[in-house]
Amino acid sequence: MSAAVLASVAIVVAPAPAWASDPPLVTEMTAHYGFNGRSSSILDESGNGHTLRVISSQGGQVRSVAHGPGTALAFPDKCTEQVCPHVALQSVESAGLNPGTRDIAFGADVLLDPGQTSTGQNVLQKGYSTTGSQYKLQIDGAAGHPSCVLVDERWPAIRMVRSSITIADGRWHRVRCQRVGTRLEVYVDNVLRGRTSVPSNLNVSNDLPLSIGAKGAYRDNDQFNGILDNVWVRISR
Repeated sequence: MSAAVLASVAIVVAPAPAWASDPPLVTEMTAHYGFNGRSSSILDESGNGHTLRVISSQGGQVRSVAHGPGTALAFPDKCTEQVCPHVALQSVESAGLNPGTRDIAFGADVLLDPGQTSTGQNVLQKGYSTTGSQYKLQIDGAAGHPSCVLVDERWPAIRMVRSSITIADGRWHRVRCQRVGTRLEVYVDNVLRGRTSVPSNLNVSNDLPLSIGAKGAYRDNDQFNGILDNVWVRISR
């Protein structure tokens, strides 16, 4: 990102105390991926038709691993070479995954080892922060703290809340982002771990696909290096 673009981007980060758990956002399931019976395309188990396709480069691939009564998807291990494997899962259809100004929640079950962290790894995102709006769940930095991002379609102000605790400990964690009115919150294992304010008219609407595990299959794609299961998006009606 150029210095000029960086100068135009305002980042709002929430303080990180731990609150007691709030009730989950009640919305209709918009997309859900349990990764059971994976093939070249991954079906949306919500029934809304947001099928995922696997895109890759440099030999990048996902593989099924046992998780509970079903399977999860393992993404490529951390790579520090000049040429690294890249892989992402991307939706074919995107309009129905835009929340606009409505409430939204999204999340995943995540397993990430402490030795697999990096400067930033994308779990789930739709859109980009510099063009056309965005919502995103990512794992930040060597410490492995999850964070949630919203960006309005009209200006590139990054609204972000970061969890007060790490999830990069080699154990499964359930991570959830949710926007309810003017609140943006991050939950880890159903406990609220961060909160910030967002404008009531913040609008996320773009024609880009939902991407899981990375922004795409190119270099500097913020590749996720752990295991994901039960990735989902809920948008209020």
